[in-house]
Formats: sequence, C-alpha cells, structure tokens
Amino acid sequence: MSDPLNIAVVCYASLGGSGIIAADIAAGLACRGHVVHVIATAPPSRPLPESERLFFHEVRVADYPLFEHPSYGVAVAAAIVEVAQQHRLDLVNVHYAVPHATSAYLARQVLGAHAPKVVTTLHGTDVTRVGVDPSYQSITRFAVAQSDGLTVPSQFLRGEVYRLLGLPTTTPIDVVANFVDTQHFCPPVQRERSRLYSFFPTAAAGSVVLIHVSNFRAVKRVADLMDVLANVRRTVPAYLLLVGDGPERGRAAQRAVELGVADAVCFLGKRSDFVDYLRHADAFVLPSESESFGVAALEALSCGVPVFGYAVGGLPEVVTPDVGALVEPFDTEALAAAVVSAITEPATREHLSHAARQRAVSCFQRAPALDRYERLFHRVAGGESRV
Repeated sequence: MSDPLNIAVVCYASLGGSGIIAADIAAGLACRGHVVHVIATAPPSRPLPESERLFFHEVRVADYPLFEHPSYGVAVAAAIVEVAQQHRLDLVNVHYAVPHATSAYLARQVLGAHAPKVVTTLHGTDVTRVGVDPSYQSITRFAVAQSDGLTVPSQFLRGEVYRLLGLPTTTPIDVVANFVDTQHFCPPVQRERSRLYSFFPTAAAGSVVLIHVSNFRAVKRVADLMDVLANVRRTVPAYLLLVGDGPERGRAAQRAVELGVADAVCFLGKRSDFVDYLRHADAFVLPSESESFGVAALEALSCGVPVFGYAVGGLPEVVTPDVGALVEPFDTEALAAAVVSAITEPATREHLSHAARQRAVSCFQRAPALDRYERLFHRVAGGESRV
C-alpha cells in the first residue's frame, strides 16, 4: 500500500445515499490504514466502526437570534479549518456539493498555503435540482470548478455536470460507481415472505410483499407506490412495506386511503436493521422521477431482490432487464404490470433473484471502488491537481 493519508470526509448525517456512501468510504479507507476524520452534524446513519484510525468531528451550528437561518455552510467551513489545523490533513473529500464544496473552498482560503487538497463527490440532486437552483447555481458552479478532483457515481451524472453546471468538457470527472457491502446485504438462507406478514394483519399465505426504502423526498414520488400497489392487488394479494421517513410520507398515506389500500401498507419509519426485512421481500419498487445512481436499488439487488422502477437518470446503469424492469416514467400501471409478471411466476422470480445477486457481486463490490478512490486521493494529494 502507498503511504497512508490523513483525510477528512464531509457529509450529511442522513439516510440518503450520499451519507451512506461517504460513511462507507471513510470506514473502508480507515481499514486500509489511512487516518480518516468524518465531519458532520451527527454521526452518519450508517454506523461507523470503532477504529483507532477513524474519528468523528461534530459540526456545531450557532443558533444566534440575529440569524434568520442557521449558518450551516460557514459552520462546516470552520470545522474543516479546525480539523485541518489540528491534524494536518492531506485531503478533504466533500460529499454533496451544496454547500460542502463552497465550505471547502472557504476553508482553503482561511488555511492558505497549508490548505489540504479537495475532492468533491457529487451525488445527483446537488447537481440536477439544488445545484441548478438560481439561489445556488453560480456559487455551486464556482466551488465545484475549484475542486482538485471530481467524482460522480454514473455516466449519466457526469453528463449532467457538464450540461447543468457548465463545466468545460475538458474538466476531468472520475466516474466511480457506488458500491454495496455484499456480505451485509445478502440473500437469506431461505427466503420467507411470511416473516413480513406480521406487519399486515390481513395477509394470508401466498400474499406477496413489496418494499421501498428512501428518504421520502418529493423526487422519490412515494405516492406513486400506492397506485402501483392498488394495480398489483387487482391480480394478486399484495402488501407494501416502506422504510424511511420524510416530507412526502403524509401525502403517500393519504393516497393509500384514497385508493382503499391503507390496510395493505405499513410505514416502518427509519430503521437501521431494514436489511432483515429487505432480503425477504418479493420486489423492491423505486418510482423516483430522477436517480443519479440508486443506492437503495443496489442494496436490494445485493439481497437478491429484483428492482422495478422508472427508466430515469443513472438507474439503467444499475438495474438491467435481467435483474428487474424499468418502465417509462410515470406509468404506474406499466410499473405494476412489470411487478406482477415477475413475482407471480416462481421460475421468473428465482431467475431474477439469482441474477440480481450476481450483478451486485460482479459489478458493485466495495473493494474495487475503494481502490479507485484511493488512487485518486493519492494522485490529488501528491500534487496532480487539475486546477
């Protein structure tokens, strides 16, 4: 291994994909002998392992009466400065551009000649939604362009960075696919959907269980799941298990009532142990209107659960026809039909399950992704900056 680096990983402590991937990168690099400092407002939702090389630093956001809104971005910059000064960082890896790329740029101005290099890892909505909002676009474009390295999880998002942020196409952007812990997210020895029936008092033998995991933001179109479920139930007894929470939960619950499927829906809320439910489900449904990659979809595939959703963004780079199905947005009837055709035929369901697991193991293991991050970080920290 090359000389160990002193790295800071800046991320949101949320259930979303950016926080999950950031935490896994931090843990993986620490296991490889690097010293890693995670900077966030709280420990990531994916628990960090205990390690003498892995540290957590809390971002403290002042709640001063003068401020209409807490100055989170400035607080992150101050945390980066503090950690860099105390631990002589070689590199800062910020996840999600808004406002972390800006915070890193501000920290570099404070630190001057002793500033660490910056690699910005873009995740999706920080480019396609928040990043292009007129309130943030000019600053986001500038801060991203000032990074010494850029990574994205899909070819789709790479193209969107050039198109939406207006970066020159000569700007190097490394595509490093997201990854999954295939040992943790693995199929059960024996798949038993009956283990999920306890959430549904009316479920009987032969009922199928669909599952969805997300942060319930508007982009996830959680209410569409209720239409899909209602359509599936016209053919087969079906139930829907939802893991996570967020602003769209209320609207989704109301839609379930309107369609008469509320008794067939269970909102579990945020659960760190959801893999124990995921691996026994019949299908994972992801009706997002945009996905730069789809970490939740990959976790399902790794458990041998076929994935069904809309053909949007980078999701087709993850979900191929042999592991599920993607239909035209936003055709809930077609999505339901795809689910039904797969889960009502045991041989088809078994084939999809096996292929899903094989795709995760063959294409999205953690070690190759960490190899690429490690090489990039060494290259950037060694002075091969692109700016």
